[in-house]
Amino acid sequence: MANGPFGGNKAAKPQRTPLQALVYWGTVLGVWGLIFVVAFFAVFASDLPDTSKLYDVKRQPSINYLDRSGALLAVRGSQYAPPVDIDALPKYVPAAFVAIEDRQFYHHFGFNPWGIMRSLAWNATHDGPQRGGSTITQQLARNLFLSPAQNYRRKAQELILAVWLEMKFSKKQILALYMNRVYFGAGAYGIEAASQRYFNKPADQLTIGEAALLAGMMKGPARYSPVSAKERAARRATIVLDEMVRIKAITAEERDEAFRTPVQVSATLANQRAQYFTDFIDAQVRSLVGEPTEDLVVETTLDLPIQVSAERAVKLGVEGHGAQGVQQAALVAIDGEGRIRAYVGGADYADSQFDRATTARRQAGSAFKPFVYLTAMEQGRTPSVMVVDEPVKIGNWEPKNYTNKYLGPMTLQTALSQSINTVAARLANEVGTSNVAATARRLGITSKIQLDPSMALGAVEVSPMEMAQAYAPFSNGGFLAKGYGIERIRTASGKVLYDHSVEKQARSAVIGSPALQYMNQMMRQVVAAGTGTRAKVAGYDIAGKTGTTSDYKDAWFVGYTGGFVTAVWTGKDDNTPMKRVTGGGAPAEVWRTFMAAALPRLKATPIPGGVVEPPPIAPTDPIGDLIDPAPTPEGPAAETPQGAPPPADQLPY
Repeated sequence: MANGPFGGNKAAKPQRTPLQALVYWGTVLGVWGLIFVVAFFAVFASDLPDTSKLYDVKRQPSINYLDRSGALLAVRGSQYAPPVDIDALPKYVPAAFVAIEDRQFYHHFGFNPWGIMRSLAWNATHDGPQRGGSTITQQLARNLFLSPAQNYRRKAQELILAVWLEMKFSKKQILALYMNRVYFGAGAYGIEAASQRYFNKPADQLTIGEAALLAGMMKGPARYSPVSAKERAARRATIVLDEMVRIKAITAEERDEAFRTPVQVSATLANQRAQYFTDFIDAQVRSLVGEPTEDLVVETTLDLPIQVSAERAVKLGVEGHGAQGVQQAALVAIDGEGRIRAYVGGADYADSQFDRATTARRQAGSAFKPFVYLTAMEQGRTPSVMVVDEPVKIGNWEPKNYTNKYLGPMTLQTALSQSINTVAARLANEVGTSNVAATARRLGITSKIQLDPSMALGAVEVSPMEMAQAYAPFSNGGFLAKGYGIERIRTASGKVLYDHSVEKQARSAVIGSPALQYMNQMMRQVVAAGTGTRAKVAGYDIAGKTGTTSDYKDAWFVGYTGGFVTAVWTGKDDNTPMKRVTGGGAPAEVWRTFMAAALPRLKATPIPGGVVEPPPIAPTDPIGDLIDPAPTPEGPAAETPQGAPPPADQLPY
């Protein structure tokens, strides 16, 4: 039968051999793959970031805090250290990061297709946190060039940049870049800064356990912080150690030895002191100059050697009186101009960052009485005026001395030195509690002052900072001295942004004569022969006042010499009682320990007004500065009369 276009049999199409089919389909797929790659780059590479600034470090500005002599106190903000040579590190340090972050690091070309497929499958079938499947190279590309935004465009650009990094750098260089630039939390960027931050040592001295802890943080620096999430960080480090054994970076025996070796993590940088103080002024810096756009230097009023003595005194005081229930303490020392020279907000910053020096408000107890006596001196009384220690009733309130004993006639000087409650209560009632409150505010108390009669015995919540600045006029000749901690703020290049001396106003006199001389005379006797004898420092002119609140919940000693005052508080954060701790006990001892170390450096002068010979001292009431609470009215109809103090269970002391 004829063959032709309109009839007959069509010639059979020759079949491709398997090799020909492979070549054909390989070519087709290659062409389409090339088209895809070109399209991929055309779409996603058009706005890639500039890679010429690979070695530029982008970071938040840092703030260096200096003491009054220029010594470094602390650094806040991003912390960078010089890059380390990866060959100088123990081999297990980079291996820890490879083991937990990218086991195929040495075998892929920037990305791991199987890892991406696994993460996509996981994310499609599981709710909750998504898996990324990123290699170390991809993480480096993201950290160097891209934003943390989670979207497909950013992931695509991450892949392109990862391939570019692999083409440009060796595996060792990529790993070194990664370890020197990755964020480890707490402001630390890079392995060297992290090692210094968490272990107070250079990175080339890291142990296996320490390396595992740092590598484990890569999953989430805040979530796996060895400071704030110790147990979670330890569990993560265990996984890292197991993975290191799996890739044969360490042996099982080395892993077990790491388990047996405790890792000591530092809560703060080794070269940082005065953390409570730095917290206190850090917010002030931003209120004064706004959010920093470049590195800043803050020159403070703090005196580092004195600060070290203060921290030591507080720590020893809490440890030494722990059996008596002393769990916390705070100390603030300011000079006659108001400069904060030492500032301790708690016994241990690593254990608690709550600042008891300014944030906490606690009952002042009898440390508030000098404001009562000063008001009386300003109204014409003198230290030698005779009064009687006897039962007294003011409204429904009958204050008593703690011993329930009354010593009869005595001078006002004796009454203050022995902290007699009945005399202070009657005196405040005579001069007017509103006048006493006005005196306290004039000297520097800024907290709310209630005007019930019990305020005379310290039913007023104050901070150690307030008490220090309110006693400062007694020490400096009668001038207001509001506490401050910042002298100057400047940029790293030297531009001055704030200068306290420019803002400084003329000092105002808040205590006149002879009231100032009278008060100093009386408060000297508190230390010489009254409730504050444990605060004596041989060879120095010292004055002050003890304070102890109801049920021993708070104990104070606020004392001073010429141009320098220190307030010390001890107690518990939960406001439960200590075991018979009075102001003349633990607080006075902390005060003396600190001042004995600080005074020689300060070259302290005598208290203005000279030394007055004291009159004979009456029999002592050794814990007379304790407040005797008002009786609690009984029955539902028993209400507090107008002007009378609230029931005892409502008194905050």
